[in-house]
Amino acid sequence: MVVVRNPAKDQVAIVGVGTTEFARSLPGRTGPSLALEASRNAILDAGLTAADIDGIAASAMPMYGSGGAGPIFLQEALGIPETLWDATVAIPFPYPLGAAVNAVFSGACTTALVVHSLFRVGASRSASSDPFRARWAPNMWGLQRPAAGSDGYAAFASRYMHDYGAKKEDFGLVAINERANASRNPHAALREPISMDDYLNARMIRWPLGLLDMDVPIDGADAVVVTTAERARDLAKKPVYVHALSSGRTEHPTVTGLESLEYNAQHVVANALEQKSDIGLTDGDLFFAYDGFTVITLNWIENAGWCAKGEAPAFLRQHWDDAVNAVRINGRMPLNPHGGNLSEGATQGSGHTREAVTQLRGEAGDRQVPYDAKSAVLMLGGMYMNAVGMVLRTD
Repeated sequence: MVVVRNPAKDQVAIVGVGTTEFARSLPGRTGPSLALEASRNAILDAGLTAADIDGIAASAMPMYGSGGAGPIFLQEALGIPETLWDATVAIPFPYPLGAAVNAVFSGACTTALVVHSLFRVGASRSASSDPFRARWAPNMWGLQRPAAGSDGYAAFASRYMHDYGAKKEDFGLVAINERANASRNPHAALREPISMDDYLNARMIRWPLGLLDMDVPIDGADAVVVTTAERARDLAKKPVYVHALSSGRTEHPTVTGLESLEYNAQHVVANALEQKSDIGLTDGDLFFAYDGFTVITLNWIENAGWCAKGEAPAFLRQHWDDAVNAVRINGRMPLNPHGGNLSEGATQGSGHTREAVTQLRGEAGDRQVPYDAKSAVLMLGGMYMNAVGMVLRTD
């Protein structure tokens, strides 16, 4: 058995967050311009200047197109005088964030900017007007991946229904919850509440997943600034410490090799995070479960330990608050209070991270949780190749 260590626990903090407008389309904008706007906002939010940044991590999205803003471009455009470290790391967002945390902890740099820019490539814009257009895209190795998107996760959803007796309405609970939370988020791309009838009547993509089971492609960007915990205590905003972070895969890290829902990358992440964290995965004050597809959310709820396998639909119903038409775990804690990928927009985890920091700093406005949240558990990414978990906390 692997001995899991966490020497960086609470030694690095998020000290600045920045974002842009999110929308299905932002005419006149580009991926690099959005990345720069979010970066500038994050640096200013931290009370720093470009001269204080000596490390840059940018996200790479080989399967989806890219925001087009790498570390070299960002350094020059932001006027950062010198950098000691940089990296371009694949999504989800905790991957480049984790690389920056490790760089700061190791001394490779002192203060790092982490940027995730989203800008829909031309094919995705034109395809939006043609629902029957083929969506075959090359991956990072130049190979085609027919099971990387809705078709692959439709198979997972069908298997979930087969193995645990779930109904399509069970996936709808996730979508309704996300939209209800997004209605209080002025940043969200989709804010109109939906009913179960709306969900069931949405256009079918591939059974059992319809249009409202899938994340919403957007234009926009997020950025954060991380530095040492020691330096963070002297800066403008309340520091949010990276308490624990872990990614993981099984011996079958491809969608075609996944043998069952009983053991996958989510289990590896949850087990490692439990060993790294002093805060249990169901003991945090905030809980975020990735929602690129609704079936992913149900699995994260179960694999984080909130309930047994196949019981996430019953768990959601048990904690459903009719007054807000959304989940309130134990009567108070929302699930993805910003609306997640399904409603705020498909940010590959940067939106979940930004919202967690914003909530922990008490700056979430109308959607601020009505209690003093000091920790957040984030279970992000998919089920086979890019699962990742993170625990954030404040003093």
